Amino acid sequence: MAKLIVEVLDASDLMPKDGQGSASPFVEVDFDEQRQRTQTKTKDLNPQWNEKLVFNIKNPRDLENQTISVSVYNDQRHGHHKNFLGRVKISGASIPFSDSEALVQRYPLDKRGLFSHIKGDIALRIYAFHGSVGVADVNTDGDNATPSPTVVDTEQQNVNTVEDRTTPFPPLQEINTNNFEEQYTKETEINKKKKKKEPEVRTFHSIPAPAPTPAPPPPVVTEKRADFAKAGPPMASNVMQMQMGGGGPRPEFGLVETRPPLAARMGYWGRDKTASTYDLVEQMHFLYINVVKARDLPVMDISGSLDPYVEVKLGNYKGVTRHYEKNQYPVWNSVFAFSKERLQSNLIEVTVKDKDFGKDDIVGKVMFDIAEVPLRVPPDSPLAPQWYRLVNKKGEKIPHGEIMLAVWMGTQADEAFPEAWHSDAHMASQQNLVNTRSKVYFSPKLYYLRVHVIEAQDLLPSDRSRMPEAYVKLQLGHQARTTKPSPMRHINPVWNEELMFVASEPFEEYLIIDVADRVGQGKDELIGRAMISVRNIATRVDTSKLPDAIWFNLLKPSHAADDDEKKKEVKFSSKIHLRIWIDAGYHVLDESTHFSSDLQPSSKHLRKASIGILELGILSAKNLLPMKGKEGRITDSYCVAKYGNKWVRTRTLIDTLAPRWNEQFSWEVFDPCTVVTIGVFDNCHINGKDETRDQRIGKVRIRLSTLETDRIYTHFYPLLVLTRSGLRKHGELHLAIRFTSTAWVNMVAQYGRPLLPKMHYVQPISVRHIDWLRHQAMQIVAARLARAEPPLRREVVEYMLDVDYHMFSLRRSKANFFRIMSLVSGISAVCRWFDGICYWKNPLTTILVHVLFLILVCYPELILPTIFLYLFVIGLWNYRFRPRAPPHMDARLSHAENAHPDELDEEFDAFPISQPTDLVRMRYDRLRSVAGRVQTVVGDLATQGERALAILSWRDPRATAIFIILALIWAVFLYVTPFQVVAVLIGLYWLRHPRFRSKLPSVPVNFFKRLPSKSDMLL
Repeated sequence: MAKLIVEVLDASDLMPKDGQGSASPFVEVDFDEQRQRTQTKTKDLNPQWNEKLVFNIKNPRDLENQTISVSVYNDQRHGHHKNFLGRVKISGASIPFSDSEALVQRYPLDKRGLFSHIKGDIALRIYAFHGSVGVADVNTDGDNATPSPTVVDTEQQNVNTVEDRTTPFPPLQEINTNNFEEQYTKETEINKKKKKKEPEVRTFHSIPAPAPTPAPPPPVVTEKRADFAKAGPPMASNVMQMQMGGGGPRPEFGLVETRPPLAARMGYWGRDKTASTYDLVEQMHFLYINVVKARDLPVMDISGSLDPYVEVKLGNYKGVTRHYEKNQYPVWNSVFAFSKERLQSNLIEVTVKDKDFGKDDIVGKVMFDIAEVPLRVPPDSPLAPQWYRLVNKKGEKIPHGEIMLAVWMGTQADEAFPEAWHSDAHMASQQNLVNTRSKVYFSPKLYYLRVHVIEAQDLLPSDRSRMPEAYVKLQLGHQARTTKPSPMRHINPVWNEELMFVASEPFEEYLIIDVADRVGQGKDELIGRAMISVRNIATRVDTSKLPDAIWFNLLKPSHAADDDEKKKEVKFSSKIHLRIWIDAGYHVLDESTHFSSDLQPSSKHLRKASIGILELGILSAKNLLPMKGKEGRITDSYCVAKYGNKWVRTRTLIDTLAPRWNEQFSWEVFDPCTVVTIGVFDNCHINGKDETRDQRIGKVRIRLSTLETDRIYTHFYPLLVLTRSGLRKHGELHLAIRFTSTAWVNMVAQYGRPLLPKMHYVQPISVRHIDWLRHQAMQIVAARLARAEPPLRREVVEYMLDVDYHMFSLRRSKANFFRIMSLVSGISAVCRWFDGICYWKNPLTTILVHVLFLILVCYPELILPTIFLYLFVIGLWNYRFRPRAPPHMDARLSHAENAHPDELDEEFDAFPISQPTDLVRMRYDRLRSVAGRVQTVVGDLATQGERALAILSWRDPRATAIFIILALIWAVFLYVTPFQVVAVLIGLYWLRHPRFRSKLPSVPVNFFKRLPSKSDMLL
């Protein structure tokens, strides 16, 4: 028989319950109607038991639906009385079937009730295996315990065993695996009658320890809780299970809550107790050297010239400034930052050198002792630089040459931190140093540009013998839209079409309007062109009157390219009638509406005041995968965060798998129902390779409405990336996030306002146009941010904005289907519960429902209060099970864990497809089979709807006649009968006993299924 081993190791920081500041704890473990306990440790709040408790597993298949309850009690009067010290409930789904896979886990002790005073945690090691317990697998008490020969002797050692103990385990025996299934099947049938309702439990998963790194970060106190909920077995006949749990993700794909030493939690910044806005990150000290300029430097070359630069050296770390040719008074204004944790010397050496073809000459140097460096803490003013006389190699002052420097010890809150050269990036060249710096970016302000193409007059085609088939082509930057050809072929065509574009400030582009004649297949001829500056276009803020339409001259392409003087020489030109305006009342979507970070209108006059502040601390990462293994290096990682129109980028930490950024950023919040996105990337431009692309390491999305105000969330988030080969975990990202409300009333009122600005509802844009405009907005944002210094590259922006989210994916389609099924499962659970009431599966519950039904019929004014009171009670009950952690990327919900390789290959294929014909044919056949099932379901829904419409349509004259006659009879009956009587009769008939029921369908169902539909009219 399979066994379950529960190793009770120790507990710490227990609550004193004996009235003398201590406790005598023991542990009691319940599993599948079996109960065992450990020995009592007298007067010990940090007891150590080191005992093994062995249980029978009657059916290993049902282990994942069972619960292991571990309770800690204070022993009073030798076991006759006990005080509750805490408990842990562990789902069987997290139990490994191997001793080698079992890890020691510390679990926080939970309360038994709302008013329990519980603290501390307990260390357990739990695993299961098939077979009997050997000599080594016995109950041990400390390191000097002696093993017993059998499990029976082991159980006899536990003298404090309480009631409900199962039969002792048999001695060692051999298991016949041939009748294994039969044995478990029989035991399952026997235990079905004894199975009781199991409470909802939390599943504590084993998080593997991180691999050791050369430079480990400071110790982070990990909070011993992983809030992964998993419900017990399904209860079809009981709907009182208010919180329905589901299987959580794999342990390595889950969140891990931490307790880093943050100033926001400790109330001060480090030991200095100085206030700082950097309270969501760990304090990091840096040694700053500001090299300002030099003067009166001596000439070193025979030619009388000097090409000076400065080298700042601290141990093995060395930073250099740029050099100036033939300049004795250079100005550098360069800042160097050396991490205090990696200081390799007590002396700072600042050397001025002369750039030469061979060996560079030393002009002079200045030395500083680190112990003498002052400490500067913002908001102090910057340290004033001073002039220092240069000395030669021997330490003697040279007659000429001084350098202006400032040296101080500071933190990452220093103003010089973002622009400084960092020792973490010492491998980057001087030219590529800018690619490693921390920066803040802003997306361009976007607007919708509408063009109403009305008509044209006096077109002059090249062939006067035929009427032109004219159409209009409009282009704004890289966006091009075309109208349909005019329905009438004439020199005065009419289109009356409206086209939309995305325009961005500062409106430097021109709107080009071309009127062309479709001469033949694939051959067009330009008739005229007009160019309009976007700056000259009127702006509409709300649904006020549209601007007046204007006639524009259509010039030949040769004239359109000439200057204004040649334009005046044109005596006659064709005309086009346009109404053009910029709509500033919309919000231009550059990301999906489901996880948008900004919903404000384009016009600043329509924007509301902020309701809060979002603060994000990017602390560190761990267990990153080496992204540059082929180059002999590891990973050069940096983070990008996006919320609203503000993008932030951390500095790049070179060649490390455990980077520590500790950088903090903040945003104004205008709507709580928005999402902040944080991505981690590998910098591939350290060595000046412009043609390479930065690699994705992972992404995290956090919805602000799921965060409690003024609470600090610190977690390790898994960095999951879906590739052609499957789902990969590239590491874990450590974040601290806090949402602070500055206008609580406005934030609550925001929930009753529309999600998008007013214009989206008054004059909605079609979904087809929205998708096209969103793609154009993404391209504009990516192009604009790529022009910054350092550039936020296109691949980074597209990954953060999910540019390919709208593409078809069979995996994502499955995920959405099962999301719908999970919603329907709640309705089906209610139906099953009601079906159990109707069939009297639980007579007591059915009787109570009858009584409640009669009360509501007699007092109908209690119906609505009862419903709302029931909703209030359910919500209050579910408060106990509220999520304690922010949402994150769920691999199981996304159906990414077990996705088929061919489905992933199809998802990541280019558009249009570039695969072989046979593979395309196979995918097309698969898509046809899936679409066939969807088609069948849609057809069935249409059939039911058509049957409902056929009741009174006389398509079946006999059915309609029967229905209207019965409707008349029911109208008369309901008119003369009180409503309460009718309701009681219908309710009692619906809840009648199974003895009065038939297995055949009811008469109304039979009547409805016989009604005609239009399915027989389809070809």
